[in-house]
Amino acid sequence: MSDVKDMNGNLLANGDQVTLVKDLKVKGSSVTLKRGTLIRNIRLTGDPETIECNADKVKGIVLRTEFLKKA
Repeated sequence: MSDVKDMNGNLLANGDQVTLVKDLKVKGSSVTLKRGTLIRNIRLTGDPETIECNADKVKGIVLRTEFLKKA
């Protein structure tokens, strides 16, 4: 598996905490994840540009690493 990096080039691993750097609208939901939201316990996927996580009231969401920085 390839290295998964956040927007600053820091390596991410399963269980890390990340912070959103941009407001993101969740497709299929009225929820908007706000900038600065802390997301705990991320899970890596097979794609080095995405991670899977649970955030707020949205479970099993996939986020692109270009919008994340390691907390």
